[in-house]
Amino acid sequence: MSHDPDQQLSELRNAIDATDNELIEIIARRAKLTAAVGETKRALKQPLYVPQRERSLIKARRSKAKEAGLSEDLIEDVIRRIIRESYRTQTAQAAATSTQLERPVFVFGGKGALGARLVSQLRQTGYSVITIDKDDDWPDKDDLSQAQLVLMSVPVNKTVELIKQLPPLAEDCVLADVTSIKAAPLNAMLAQHSGPVVGLHPMFGPSVQNLAKQLVVVTHGRQPERYQWLLDQFVNWGAHLHEVNADKHDDAMGWIQAMRHLSTFAYGVHLANERVDIKELLELSSPIYRMELMMIGRLFAQNAELYADIIAANKGQFASIRRYLQQFSAIIDDIENGKKSDFISLFDEVSQYFGEFSSQFLKESESLVQLADDQRLKHQ
Repeated sequence: MSHDPDQQLSELRNAIDATDNELIEIIARRAKLTAAVGETKRALKQPLYVPQRERSLIKARRSKAKEAGLSEDLIEDVIRRIIRESYRTQTAQAAATSTQLERPVFVFGGKGALGARLVSQLRQTGYSVITIDKDDDWPDKDDLSQAQLVLMSVPVNKTVELIKQLPPLAEDCVLADVTSIKAAPLNAMLAQHSGPVVGLHPMFGPSVQNLAKQLVVVTHGRQPERYQWLLDQFVNWGAHLHEVNADKHDDAMGWIQAMRHLSTFAYGVHLANERVDIKELLELSSPIYRMELMMIGRLFAQNAELYADIIAANKGQFASIRRYLQQFSAIIDDIENGKKSDFISLFDEVSQYFGEFSSQFLKESESLVQLADDQRLKHQ
């Protein structure tokens, strides 16, 4: 290596470039191996995501990183990013869990955002899918009677109405919905169809590239042994299933969806009314505040009718939201009147309520903060 500092720096950078190229070749080689794994999983009808295998792999790589004197967190981050990419490539290799692929799947609302995502997933896995949307003629009763699955993926305010219009289905046909509230659609399906019924709530948006590690809430209805193949299909796609009572689900959604979406919407409306310069906010914001702006902007980049329906479907949360507004106003009054001690006292009280979750959330958010900072630098 040259003794001239400028030449030495150039040689070192060339060596780094060559090493980076080797890394790319190694990652490409690994991608071919994971593709082969996907083919083997398909033959064995094994799921895309196997939590035990991933945990074991990450643990082993962290141990190897420690031996090599490298940051364990760095290597875990790299490996997890590579794994996510391998899940994307393996998605098309998922196996069908139904034994009656000759029978079609009917998806009402199959051209909607979520419906289209599920239709694509089903077809990619080998299912024959027929979509019915608001401008389409309803299928012939004889055709519908051949279905192995009728999936309702329509606006939440139309779901019950359309379920009640369904003709008689085959005794073993699975009737399911994927709306964001569960009690009313589940009861309507149970009343309309005497066969297997299940309520599902995919807790992800239509933009996800695959279902690996995505959450799907399951609210059981009737004859679970007959719709087990459908649950197995989501697991095969890599999803994590969480079973819950329909009423408990709807109560939780009041907080997870109605409260959060309405708060985000109101914040966005206030920014717009105040004519705040978003570009300037981004330039001056911390990573955490940038993340908040991202979540606000994300909402307004999506379907307004969808969010209106979701919020309106959770009317039971409105009284709580009004109490939230009163609490907000009271806190402002205390701060404006110099009651700092009251603020600190309330802060400590709520901190005790969150308990160990506070430190857990702080730790989990650090990686998100770093990601937001990286995104900021990428767009500069």
